[in-house]
Amino acid sequence: MKSLCLINITLFCYCNVFAQVKGMGEVVYDPHELFTQEFHLPAGNAFRSAKGVPGPLYWQNKSSYLIHATLSEKDTSLSGDVTITYTNNSPDPLEYVWLQLDQNIFNPSSRSVAATRYPGDYFAVLGNPEGGYTIQSVSVTQHGKTYTAQPVITDTRMQLRLRQPMMPKGDRISIKMNFRFIIPRDGAGRFGRQYTQNGVIYQIAQWYPRMCVYDDVEGWNTLPYMGLGEFYCDYGHYDYYITAPAAMIVYGSGDLQNPTEVLTPTTLKRLAKAAGSDTTVTIIGAEEAMLASTRPAGKENLTWHFSMENSRDVGWVAGKGMIWDAAKINLPSGRKAMAMSAYPLESRGDTAWSRSTEYLKASIEIYSKNFYEYPWNNAVSSAGITGGMEYPGMIFNNYKETRASLWFLISHEIGHNWYPMIVGSNERRYMWQDEGFNTYINFIANDLFHHGEYAEDPSYHDKDFFASRDYMQFMQYKDPLMAVSDAMDESEHFQFYGKTAYGLNLLRTVVVGKERFDYAFRKYTEAWAFKHPTPYDFFHCINNAAGEDLNWFWKEWFFTTWKLDQSVTHVSYIDDDPAKGALITLTNNGKMILPVIVKVIEHGGHASTVQLPVEIWQRGGTWTFKYPSKNKIATILLDPENQLPDMDRGNNLWKESE
Repeated sequence: MKSLCLINITLFCYCNVFAQVKGMGEVVYDPHELFTQEFHLPAGNAFRSAKGVPGPLYWQNKSSYLIHATLSEKDTSLSGDVTITYTNNSPDPLEYVWLQLDQNIFNPSSRSVAATRYPGDYFAVLGNPEGGYTIQSVSVTQHGKTYTAQPVITDTRMQLRLRQPMMPKGDRISIKMNFRFIIPRDGAGRFGRQYTQNGVIYQIAQWYPRMCVYDDVEGWNTLPYMGLGEFYCDYGHYDYYITAPAAMIVYGSGDLQNPTEVLTPTTLKRLAKAAGSDTTVTIIGAEEAMLASTRPAGKENLTWHFSMENSRDVGWVAGKGMIWDAAKINLPSGRKAMAMSAYPLESRGDTAWSRSTEYLKASIEIYSKNFYEYPWNNAVSSAGITGGMEYPGMIFNNYKETRASLWFLISHEIGHNWYPMIVGSNERRYMWQDEGFNTYINFIANDLFHHGEYAEDPSYHDKDFFASRDYMQFMQYKDPLMAVSDAMDESEHFQFYGKTAYGLNLLRTVVVGKERFDYAFRKYTEAWAFKHPTPYDFFHCINNAAGEDLNWFWKEWFFTTWKLDQSVTHVSYIDDDPAKGALITLTNNGKMILPVIVKVIEHGGHASTVQLPVEIWQRGGTWTFKYPSKNKIATILLDPENQLPDMDRGNNLWKESE
């Protein structure tokens, strides 16, 4: 009974203090919202382990492509055929399959057109009267028999209903169809046509019908393509053939299979030199870009054959009159790859695209050393209309960018080859899992590139796109990061980049520590290379590999829009004697919690910094700790290096009353 009475007294005092603090109208923090058991990560199973790695029965389907396409400058169209070999590795029979028809976003009747605000057209989907696919002659070959299929097309999705179900664990079908579309001038900011003094540069992507992903989480992933949410694709082998006017050079994802048919001996000799050079080698220079001697003679059109293994997509570029340069990439295993850039004469210059290959090479080498080795043989940086977009082994960047902005743009877009091209997350549903992760590794590369040449350059830190270190704006946004990509307000979507990257950096530098977090982040990347992780796989993996229960952080940072406001509210001394120690009281005024970093300066000049863990907030919104002072305290400052997203720094400073 005595023990029960003590417990009751303690609980009464705690609840009374907590209620009083809340009653003051200043504190909204409630520990029950973070430390009760209602927020659960999904339990592990045979497909996805509780350790955050693929389980022993993990599976994913495979999609491989054979594509023939012809670029027509006369009507700026692309037409061709695609044969898809689709393998059902799932444990489920599939009576139907779904495909993505991303070009249909430009059809005047698309959902994206209907959902475009007025005024607006953020994704440039309006004004394309001939936009979208023309699909013809769809056939399916199944168990050795070929039949015509009647596609059911709904916006940017196509369903094919099979005559027989695909059987589990290895059954295979082949789907063939013809397609055609008009290449839009601005392809939703992801591809398009750039007009230059030497002709048109065609950056081509989302160009062939491709399979939707069938996985163990959602089944068929059929969210429509609306513009903001990007892509979720299976892995497989790609063989593709691009027929274009002979005056053009085509740069594609993967490896060129017929170089002697489409390139001159001089070009091949220069490429061989670049393959062994750590400095940029000119393949076609500005003075020779329009010369007929740079192209094989006697042909009206040429067909370029590319191949890429274990990829989730391919993109390509075609144009004439571009500068082309290249250099060797050195990978940790000793393997070599090639970095290449193609850009118009307008983009050349030592502060502009003449450094593109240098930037591309350095980025790939940094990411390969720190996260996962680049798996392919080539990477191309293309200048054109696109502000910035990524595909495996191919990035599209704006031809006007210069200096630090160009470095960061190239570093960002090629960084996507790690997230989500190697680690194949669902961009359509969880934009932060690729954009935010990529922005996080970009800032690491930024500090490492060329002795920090651009580490603190203000030309991109002032832009929303790169605002990972300017938390005030994205901490004010109304949508949580776990909002479906297309549900995020267009004006706020940069928090997918900045808030995510900032959160990961907080884990690395404040909550977990660099060594443990870096190890855990590498383990996540290695475990899910060429696979399909969910956010919960990431949460599980970091929790396990770092050895921290971070569920409180995952909840507040990704599922809410809570704010942080830490303050110093009271200072006293034991027995009124500073030599016996000080009692410092802190208050968590917001709903978000983070560790507290306290800098204490005593009279006489002695200063020290104390870091308190989040566990101090498990029982309430106030915390008093003993500080081993020797003299009276002159100043207390919370978060002295401004590492935390504290929304009211006015109450972070306490000074002794005079």
